[in-house]
Amino acid sequence: MKNKIMAMLVAFGLVGSVSAIEVNENLSINGFIDGSISKTDQTAGDEANWGLDEIEVDFLFNVGSVSGAVHVDTNDAAGTGGLDIEQAHFTYTLDNGVSLTFGRYGSALGLEREDPAGLSTYSRAYGDNAFNLGDIDGQGGVEGLTIAYAAEAWSLAVSIENPDGTIRDGGTKNDLDFEVSLSYTGIENLNVGVGYFAQNESNSSTEVDIFNLHATYQVGKASVGAEYTELQGSGSTADRDAYTVIVDYDVSDKLGVAVRWSTYETTTAGVDVDQITIAPNYAITDSLGAILEYSDISHDTAGSDSDVIALELTYTF
Repeated sequence: MKNKIMAMLVAFGLVGSVSAIEVNENLSINGFIDGSISKTDQTAGDEANWGLDEIEVDFLFNVGSVSGAVHVDTNDAAGTGGLDIEQAHFTYTLDNGVSLTFGRYGSALGLEREDPAGLSTYSRAYGDNAFNLGDIDGQGGVEGLTIAYAAEAWSLAVSIENPDGTIRDGGTKNDLDFEVSLSYTGIENLNVGVGYFAQNESNSSTEVDIFNLHATYQVGKASVGAEYTELQGSGSTADRDAYTVIVDYDVSDKLGVAVRWSTYETTTAGVDVDQITIAPNYAITDSLGAILEYSDISHDTAGSDSDVIALELTYTF
């Protein structure tokens, strides 16, 4: 039962990794240090960055039928170097496979919802926008309650989320958000995830619905992944689609190569962004990895094409 619940938590993004440094029988710690050097060539002017991207330490608790996690990181978009509580939640597990999770956590939707330490590329398929719903670093966490059930071959979770911190303010009702996610592993080497997210903008007529389907399949030394995401809304969030296909091939025990194609529609009608990424990755040690990436980004808006080259180093513990 413990392994089944752990697999479910990983599938729904409630823990970042199943490996950790065990402090005692109730506490384990894991995390990573991630830094990069990148250069972007574009018509509007070249850009270059060099430095630490994120430091994260995860505290994982387990006492009887209750487990918990607190993720502390420095993923600070403002550049002030401050600490942030990325996730903080606890899970109560019943003997019948049902579990209840309460607190702050990330979305279960998306092929690239891992932290940088769990990705085979430096960049994400759609940059930093609503299509990357599961990217907690870019989209942020949510506060809510998740009710989940884990069986042998599949897991189901329903998340009820409160984006405003209040459900009634001065007599004004604030709507809750909902997410439903299903994970299936009943076929050897195949993992399939499907989900739906309903975002209700409080005190506004804007509502956004997101449908996501993604799958990975292991074929020998190659891992093949594919994803389709559909965003339905109004105004600037009008109906849009996104697709990704990625192949990650292990040349040896230390060397791998990831090739990814992705495309998504922007908020401007008729404007798409296509990206082709080639990213060799090398395990310098068991805990230190390097990714060298080249991405060609084609934008339908004139003068918006760009080329990105980056070297990323990630130390995990």
